[in-house]
Amino acid sequence: MSKITGSCLCGKVTFETNNNFDKFHFCYCRQCQKTTGSAHASNLFTHPDNITWLSGFELVKRFDVAGRSISKAFCTECGCGVPYLSGSGKALVVPAGCLDANPDIAPQDKIFCSEKPEWYDKAIYVKSFLEFAE
Repeated sequence: MSKITGSCLCGKVTFETNNNFDKFHFCYCRQCQKTTGSAHASNLFTHPDNITWLSGFELVKRFDVAGRSISKAFCTECGCGVPYLSGSGKALVVPAGCLDANPDIAPQDKIFCSEKPEWYDKAIYVKSFLEFAE
């Protein structure tokens, strides 16, 4: 089984996991929009013990939304999302964007689409560029 590494934006938090994910969801709920600052969260799910922290674990902070099963873990230096245990403890949630390579699984579904922001679908019709354009 292949391994895949991941890190935060500043590189102080690093980890390794088996590239063996069970689920890959795009979640459009309002809470995921808030935790990512985007239209959706892109989260992979795997077994809770499928992670080895390589550096910076002491910099990871977790925020749990009161009364909900929604959490966010992030590097306290750069704010980048990093893996965390689900509220039930039955899954490790890995934000896809913190991986250093492509996971072995493609997104399987989009959930909470009724909460998707209106502006998201309009992006299909805008110009595309290979890099930042002013």
